[in-house]
Parts: sequence; structure tokens; C-alpha cells
Amino acid sequence: MLLITRIMPEAVLARARAEHETRELCLQGPFNPQDVLDNINGVDSILCVTTDKFDAALINVLPSSVKVIATSSVGVEHIDLDAAAARGIKICNTPDVLTEATAELTLLLMLMAARRAGEGERLLRAGQWKGLTPTFLLGRNVSGKSLGIFGMGRIGRAVARMARGLNMQIHYRNRNPLPPELEQGATYHADDARFLAKLDFITITAPGGPSTLRWLNAERLALLKPGAVVVNSGRGTTVDDDALIAALRSGYVAAAGLDVFTNEPEIAPGYLELENAVLLPHIGSATVETRNAMGFLALDGIKAALAV
Repeated sequence: MLLITRIMPEAVLARARAEHETRELCLQGPFNPQDVLDNINGVDSILCVTTDKFDAALINVLPSSVKVIATSSVGVEHIDLDAAAARGIKICNTPDVLTEATAELTLLLMLMAARRAGEGERLLRAGQWKGLTPTFLLGRNVSGKSLGIFGMGRIGRAVARMARGLNMQIHYRNRNPLPPELEQGATYHADDARFLAKLDFITITAPGGPSTLRWLNAERLALLKPGAVVVNSGRGTTVDDDALIAALRSGYVAAAGLDVFTNEPEIAPGYLELENAVLLPHIGSATVETRNAMGFLALDGIKAALAV
């Protein structure tokens, strides 16, 4: 029996139903562990998403029939891996298949933030566009500017590849430098200060967790060039919200494009007051092709784990 916590794409559901007896919860809104426990009888596998928190308390009361938890996501921060390992529960995730879609979304946020696209659409929809003047909605060029990538993994490298098409100079901050064949001419920085001082744009594509918690804080924001643009498509917890909101209000940071938030779907209220913040509801992987591929990869993981 496969327990599916959320509404999945039809193609994914069709395959799941063909390969398993399914129990589909179709949960919406905040995750309640009791919903899982009320429907866990006879279940050997679970398909979940990043909003479903499988902490130690929940994992420790799952029945022994549960052999695998597959998450339709790259990140596994919502699952207590140690608790799962102690129970002999296999954890599967879905890397690689969302790289291109998330990189595209990152580039979209860069362009929207730099060119004030969100402001323009809101003004137009409100019927307040009065025509063109030489100073109307002046944004910033993206082409030819310096781009810093915090987290040069698969997604970061895809962003770099796309940004080179705009003739951007690529800088990156990683725990370790990449081999030249992966760097593709990008400049590695081992020091935050030297890295941040170079940047017209910074994109965050690093994983979450304690090592990156509120990495972009007031101190590091102050190291950016005045008028820099901040983009986050990685993890909301990587940004100190109060510090970024203050920098946006002051104009020291010209604009931000954010697809992820610390307590999503709740977000820091200050962002909602800022015209220079482009806010999207965590849709980095939200294409038909990508969400199908994620679901299929999760089902592949379940199949492999149950075959052991």
C-alpha cells in the first residue's frame, strides 16, 4: 500500500495506481502528522513533499510495515534521517530532474527584480499607467553585470550557464572550488567579503540546514555593492528576513526576487509592503515536465526500496 500525502500530477498518479494499491490523502494546507497516522494501516511506502514534516516523533510511531519514505523534492530537511535510519526506513528524494526549471526561475527572478516587472504589472492592473516618460520605472541592466552564486551545485551551475548568455561575469562561493571543467571560467571565492564586494547580483542556490542558516545577514548585506539585487531560489532559511527587509527599505539593496521563505507559506509581513520585492510562491520546479519527472523518480525510489 502506497500512502500519497498530497495531490500529485495525473501522470504520476496513473503510474502510482498501476504499480501500487494507493491511499491518497490529498492534503492541503499545513501538515498534520495525525492525518498520516490515521491512514497508515497496511502501508509499506509513503510519497510526500517538502511541506510534510516527518520528524523523529512521527517516524518513531510509524508501523514496522513502512519500508520507504519518498519525497518529491531535492531537499530532505523535513525528514529526520537519523530517526528513519534507526527504524530501517529508506529515504528517497528527487535530485537532478528539477535543475533546469529552478535555474530558469532564478533567471526570471533576476530579470523581474532588475527591471521592476512586478511594480509595472501591479501599476498596469490598477489602471494607474499614465504613459511613458524618460524616468518611468527605471530599472537596471542585467547584461554584462557581475553575478555571484552562493551554492554552485547543479542548480547554481545551470544558472551560471544561462547567465553567460547575458554576458555576465560569474563569481561563486562554495565550501570548495570546483574542477575547471565544472567552473567553466567562473571565479571561486573562499572569503565572503571578497566575494560579496564584486557583485551586482547575488543568487542563492545553496541547500538549507544549520551551515547556511541566515547566511545573508545584515553584516554580509553591507558587504554588497550599493544597489545590488538579491535573488533566492534555494532555501528561505538562508536569508535573515529582517536584515534584507531593512536593506530593501533603505535602498541599499535595490531589489530582491524571492521564491522561498523561512516559514512558508507564511512570509515575513515586511516583504508585502515593499514595491522592490518580487515574491513568488515556491514555484521553482513548477512545470508539468519537471513535476512529472520528480514524481516518477520518487516512484522509482520506492520500487527499488521495496524490491530489496
